[in-house]
Amino acid sequence: MKLHLKIWRQKDKNTQGKLVDYLLEDVNPHMSFLEMLDTLNEKLVLSDETPVEFDHDCREGICGQCGVMINGLAHGPLKNTTTCQLHLREFKDGETIVIEPFRSKAFPVKKDLKVDRGAFDRIIASGGFVSVNTGQAPEANSIPVNHQTAESAFDSAACIGCGACVATCKNGSAALFTSAKISHMAKLPQGKEEREHRVLNMIQQMDREDFGHCSNTEACEVECPQSISVLNIAQMNYEYNRAKVLKK
Repeated sequence: MKLHLKIWRQKDKNTQGKLVDYLLEDVNPHMSFLEMLDTLNEKLVLSDETPVEFDHDCREGICGQCGVMINGLAHGPLKNTTTCQLHLREFKDGETIVIEPFRSKAFPVKKDLKVDRGAFDRIIASGGFVSVNTGQAPEANSIPVNHQTAESAFDSAACIGCGACVATCKNGSAALFTSAKISHMAKLPQGKEEREHRVLNMIQQMDREDFGHCSNTEACEVECPQSISVLNIAQMNYEYNRAKVLKK
């Protein structure tokens, strides 16, 4: 199949970027989207041109590094799918595909399709941890957790930190990401020790990073490759109000 690509090219965060046209002919529809970018880069290298920079790591839909905007949608047209799991068979022969980096004030472009998601790391560092004793692992049944609680915590913990929620939100809010990290630990006994400290610090850090405010459009959940529920945001708000009351 033949594809017309319009890819955002930007030398660095201080340089104005632009969309550049590329043509790929005779690509296999069973290729993944990232394999298609690899093919383009091989072509560019052979032509002594600078290859397109893009983030990737595991290519198994787990690490969350590969996110880009594809025709205006975070991770592309398939629901609950990361960019690396997207395949060219989802597009038509001769189609034009516009590929851009995630757009957010808190995610500055480093080069081309690569963005700096260090803001997420700083939110986690501010409170996304639990206190544990080092050494031998405790007996599995020493801290009983009922099945429903464990499943709910796991659903929240499934967030891979790709940033699709931020890129999709019209305000560039990180509420879904932050709430998922707060919620999954708030639900488990191991997370009770830092419960108040965690939510206050993580929300404060989120605000420092210039993310926008949540306006409850729920677009974040729609585009999230892991279907993280906006109920986590409700849980975060509860935890925050609780911590504020107890602090007084």
